[in-house]
This record gives sequence, structure tokens and C-alpha cells, in this order.
Amino acid sequence: MVLSRALVGVAAGFYAANCSLGISVAKHWVDTSNFRWVHHGLYILTATTTVAAFFACAARRSPAAIALAPAAAPLFLLQHHGARPLRRHTRDALLAAPCYAAGLVLAGR
Repeated sequence: MVLSRALVGVAAGFYAANCSLGISVAKHWVDTSNFRWVHHGLYILTATTTVAAFFACAARRSPAAIALAPAAAPLFLLQHHGARPLRRHTRDALLAAPCYAAGLVLAGR
């Protein structure tokens, strides 16, 4: 149970970090034009740890797995739609937020 809870926390942390970086870039607080790979790397870490957390929770029959499963759709849409237009990219990213929030709550039980 500790591993699945930790993986959900790590996945949610990477998601939050990636969203924070994305917001910072969109607001022109940070310029990543010379190192866009950081945002892409955080996306890969988010997706990978989310899949790992899902399978760890599913193996333990934790309800957190059910909460995390729908996060796959927005993560796919982010890759499929790309960054333009920014409004759609932001919407796609924020669609995953409830999944991570519910996953954190349910993994803690």
C-alpha cells in the first residue's frame, strides 16, 4: 500500500510541476525557448508515473486506480493536440486535475 500511495503522490507531483511550468511560460514569467525539453520531460515523467501508479493501485484493488484511469484521456489529448491553440492545451491539461486530486485522496485511505 505504501508503494501505490507513494506512486500516486509522485505522479501528482510531476503533474503539478508540469502545470506550474506551463502556467509560468504562458504568463511570460519564465522563458523556456532554449530548453523546451524540460516541459516535455515533465510530461513524460507525469505519464509514466501515472501509468505506474495506476497499475500499483489496481494490483492492490485500490479505488485510486479508478480515479487515475480517466487521466489517460487528457494526457493523450495533450500529446495529440499539441500546444496550439493555448486555450485547448490548457483545457486538456486541466481535465486531468480532478483525477490526480481524487487519486491522492483515495490512495491515502
